[in-house]
Amino acid sequence: MDILRKHWYDIGSVFAIALLIYIFINFNYFTHYQLLMCLSLVSLFFHQFEEYRIVGTFPGMINKVMYKSEIPDRYPLNPNTAFCINVIIGWFTYILAAIFAEKMIWLGLATILISFGNVVAHTFVFNFKGKTFFNAGLATSWLVLFPCVIFFFYIIHTEKLVSLSDYLIGIPLGIVLNVVGILKLIDWMANKNTTYIFEQRNLLKKDRK
Repeated sequence: MDILRKHWYDIGSVFAIALLIYIFINFNYFTHYQLLMCLSLVSLFFHQFEEYRIVGTFPGMINKVMYKSEIPDRYPLNPNTAFCINVIIGWFTYILAAIFAEKMIWLGLATILISFGNVVAHTFVFNFKGKTFFNAGLATSWLVLFPCVIFFFYIIHTEKLVSLSDYLIGIPLGIVLNVVGILKLIDWMANKNTTYIFEQRNLLKKDRK
């Protein structure tokens, strides 16, 4: 499990490339909505890879900028919490949304709201709080997450796939996943004495030893 906690985002990037290859080979067999949901999953993998590997400073930014932590390498967000939020909740919901596609439009809507929440947070909240113009995750928020959000609503309306019940279930679920599945989980799993500690590269430069 320790390997997974340290490399889940690397594994996700491999899954993203494999899924893109699969989509390319089987492109003609996908409906527009199925294709969108698969690309949404790919966008999640790439977004997480930017946050934790390419730029990598997302954990340090969250802990220092958002929570003013004195021990940003482990509190309140730690590697175990990050794994639970991104893999157990994130991967699980996005994968189900891709697998069930049109059968669960409401779940697709919930995941799209998570993507949109990331766009808003990375563009405005994190930059405002940190007094910056860029943060780990901002690039993929606009390059891959936001286009999926736009095309999601375009497809479900032009192809008349969505119903009122999808909105009544999907919107509250999306809010719950954003608030409880991300923010509250960080608070609930916070532990100053945790043995799960982020690497120095995951911290903001000014906080590295």
